[in-house]
Amino acid sequence: MAEGKIRVVMAIPALENHTKGYLTVSGMLRDAGMEVILLGNELPERVVETALQESADVIGISTYCGSPVVFGEDLLEAAEKKNIREKTIFIIGGIFPPEDVPNLIKMGFAGVFPPGPGSRREDIISCIRNAIASKKPN
Repeated sequence: MAEGKIRVVMAIPALENHTKGYLTVSGMLRDAGMEVILLGNELPERVVETALQESADVIGISTYCGSPVVFGEDLLEAAEKKNIREKTIFIIGGIFPPEDVPNLIKMGFAGVFPPGPGSRREDIISCIRNAIASKKPN
């Protein structure tokens, strides 16, 4: 984990065509004092490569169609190949079936934020900060 500002790489799966949630969450994280790198539409491998180059603490994904579980699996596999899976926090939000939430958490996402009461600004920010704190060496 980097000292100083929390660095977050934000992305949207490659073929999706939306930006509202992505830009809203990115702005909230910036307002909370985090440094946000916006990638836009990208493949999982490119998201991980950018996170590695930018020494990111967090990778955030905003998804509104397709399968977040498939994208999540590909993202985490790419992170494993680059040896950043254990030291990086992964969060995902957007519109997806409720049954995907426990699967994404089990896969290793620290935060899963579908629309609704559990996806408030405070919840997203505290999830990131708590996950960062738990990864810091004692």
